[in-house]
Amino acid sequence: MSDIKLGVVEASFAAIIWENEPLTTKELVALCEQKLQWKRTTTYTVLKKLCDRGIFTTNDRVVTSLLSEDAFHAIQSEQFVQENFHGSLPAFITAFTARKVPSAEELAEIKKLMDTFEGSSV
Repeated sequence: MSDIKLGVVEASFAAIIWENEPLTTKELVALCEQKLQWKRTTTYTVLKKLCDRGIFTTNDRVVTSLLSEDAFHAIQSEQFVQENFHGSLPAFITAFTARKVPSAEELAEIKKLMDTFEGSSV
């Protein structure tokens, strides 16, 4: 599960599941028809693909996630930093803040987050 990526369309599909789970495959087909203008076969094809990747599962026609949306984004963030900054979080932060200076509120949130890590054995 170290290389989990979603294209734009797959991400829209995944968001539908994360927002509505657990849901039946019939409910998923209806939502995808309404929100993505997909046919039933397209929904089942993409669902199978994402189930094969270990993101979702179906059991007795009920779709649930094996990987929460938060866990997915955490993995994506780790992969991005690893691939683009050789795994260096300080290098990422330096690059990110070169064009966008954090607001006072954002800095306070970051400091609070960092304080929770001090002394912990993560």
